[in-house]
Amino acid sequence: MKSKKLLIIGFIAVVAVAATLFFLTQKKDTKITDGGAFEISFNKQGTLAFLSAQNNDTLSVIDIEVADNNQRRARGLMYRKSLPADAGMLFVFDEEEIQGFWMKNTYIPLDMLFVNADNEIITIHTNTAPLKEWNYASTRPALYVVEVNAGYCAQKQITEGDKIIFELSSH
Repeated sequence: MKSKKLLIIGFIAVVAVAATLFFLTQKKDTKITDGGAFEISFNKQGTLAFLSAQNNDTLSVIDIEVADNNQRRARGLMYRKSLPADAGMLFVFDEEEIQGFWMKNTYIPLDMLFVNADNEIITIHTNTAPLKEWNYASTRPALYVVEVNAGYCAQKQITEGDKIIFELSSH
């Protein structure tokens, strides 16, 4: 009798694991990598331009994914193994205040740009360390944060004082 119960429990467990793996791999934006981590695909939701503080010239344009609620902001770029070269994530907050970010569960080194309500870049943290719980904070109140691949700001000569403008795609 015990062996029948164990066999049934084992069968149910195998079916549950198989069903979970099947449904996870059916999502078009998520796949399981060799290391068992989830690879989350970039989902373009708009574009963002960096503008020079001196003359308003466009320094660069990127595709953006938007984190505009608590759940999306909390997840950010965590668990991702890559980010396209000319892409980033725009975090939109409800209130302009000191913002702080960390890199826990974030595998990609990033440049973090903190932006105030006037769309001015007020703080840049370059080449943030992956998988660390260090706090990267804005030096003044920020309404937005833009994350791009590490080295992007240096490559495109984006500095504090420059501005951003963005346009979200219609769904």
